[in-house]
Amino acid sequence: MKKCHIAYLACTAALLGTGLGAAPTVAGHTVHLVKPGESIQKAVDAAEPGDTVLLALGVYHESVTLSTPGLTLRGMGRRTVLEPAAGAAKPAGAAKAAGACAADGNGICVVGTKDHRVEDVTVTALTVSGFTKNGVYATATDHLTVRNVTAVKNGVWGIAQEGSVRGVFRGNTAQDNGDAGLFLANSIKEEQGATNTNGTVVERNRLEGNRIGVTVRRLRNLTVAHNHMTGNCAAVFVVGDENKPKAGLVTVRENRIVRNNKSCPKTARLDALQGSGIVLTGAEDSLITRNVIEDNVGKSPLSGGIVLFKSFVGTTSDRNRISDNELSGNSPADLVNTDTAGKGNVFEGNSCRASQPAGLC
Repeated sequence: MKKCHIAYLACTAALLGTGLGAAPTVAGHTVHLVKPGESIQKAVDAAEPGDTVLLALGVYHESVTLSTPGLTLRGMGRRTVLEPAAGAAKPAGAAKAAGACAADGNGICVVGTKDHRVEDVTVTALTVSGFTKNGVYATATDHLTVRNVTAVKNGVWGIAQEGSVRGVFRGNTAQDNGDAGLFLANSIKEEQGATNTNGTVVERNRLEGNRIGVTVRRLRNLTVAHNHMTGNCAAVFVVGDENKPKAGLVTVRENRIVRNNKSCPKTARLDALQGSGIVLTGAEDSLITRNVIEDNVGKSPLSGGIVLFKSFVGTTSDRNRISDNELSGNSPADLVNTDTAGKGNVFEGNSCRASQPAGLC
């Protein structure tokens, strides 16, 4: 493994040193170097499974679609930036998929099919900014990794995925996006029961200034851990509805959730938001534990440190365990349970001062 890594770095250094766009072979795979002004999509279309498309520092004005298994799209850090193309014509031929990605307002699209998920794609070490819809959008993927990506000021979601399993979202920054910084769902367009993600992980991300930091919608078997969330209207939403199976088996642990007090207006789906730490609505069998939740203050029906809220379609939250969290300065209370019809919910071992109803601390 170490030798392969050294060989990769050596080839990268050689390419950058010569300024050539040649593609060396490393451990049987090819590195395709792209420089500002060149087409990322052209390199992606030429790549084979297991190849890396490496983006040099600079700004790229295009959208990109990845559908090759095992492909890595790698920048050189935050100063490798993808922004929308200004008035670009819709491409034809091999780049039609990229045209659809751009036409839909997305920066990077990772696209499988209903019958065949695209496997083992990695997007890493770059910035996606200013897209009218989503910075990174993925559908029908298996073991997608999005790592060290900065998604800033995109119109809807910073990084989003639907209909996928075994995703890894680690070390990203999602800031000032119109809706969720990170959005994970079974299906955005269809009403259906929660699907099993087979252990998707959302870990060590920084989520700031979004409407919601992380939204988990109609999914099961997923972990949200060690993230830092501040300045959002709400930090974490775990959302279910009347469909079966219900959303659940979600673990939210060891996150730092502080001052998510941005004010967001009411939408067709949600009441106005402000001062919400972690909200569970229509979810079951989830664990909320060892989080630090401080100074989340608002007057929304969803405000509070940890909130159990009956879903807007009347589905209860059942058998959730809220334990060993440290809560302080949240208003109207550190722990809020408005879902009085929910069954088997447990509050234990939490450090807090105030709850609604009283007695949960």
